[in-house]
Amino acid sequence: MEKFTVHTGLVAPIDRENVDTDAIIPKQFLKSIRKTGFGQNLFDESRYLDPGEPGQDPASRRPNPDFVLNQPRYQGASVLLTRRNFGCGSSREHAPWAIQQFGFRALIAPSFADIFFNNCFKNGLLPIVLPESTVARLFDDVAAFPGYRLTIDLERQVVVRPDGEETAFEVQPFRKYCLLNGFDDIGLTLRQADKIRAFEAERLARKPWLAHTLNG
Repeated sequence: MEKFTVHTGLVAPIDRENVDTDAIIPKQFLKSIRKTGFGQNLFDESRYLDPGEPGQDPASRRPNPDFVLNQPRYQGASVLLTRRNFGCGSSREHAPWAIQQFGFRALIAPSFADIFFNNCFKNGLLPIVLPESTVARLFDDVAAFPGYRLTIDLERQVVVRPDGEETAFEVQPFRKYCLLNGFDDIGLTLRQADKIRAFEAERLARKPWLAHTLNG
């Protein structure tokens, strides 16, 4: 998992409350058994004017020019600004996969659905909760200033506006530690690789029959 330390990125606004995971990545794209390739179908029903199916070439489809992520001023955005209860609905982990694979590194909202919030941290995304009034001001700034960018400093736990004004945010220490070091659940386990190997060697020494495969 990619480390998250300090990130500066263009902000894209999704000005809706209660955005559910089916809107983030529609159900037909959950058929894939891989963990990759979901970014092209992020917000699929909003980004395209025609229905989408797994395996379709995005270049063959009709983009919706009115959807925010299709607008030229937001191309390359890596910070997603949205409203309360983002990520509600079913608990599909594909939602943060799609957001991260589209190019976003952080999300800012007044609140997130619990399971989605947890899944973000497990997949290298930083979901930041800020007061509703602060989020509303950020929406105003993004609308007023094309190319609006924010800097997110995870170590210091601050969001920095272009004028240098800082807004603090909370993050659970263990989650912060994992993001700063790029540890997902597998990475955390592999830190104990030497102990795991020693345990397996000692177990096989006591129970050598475990090394053999039974036939029939």
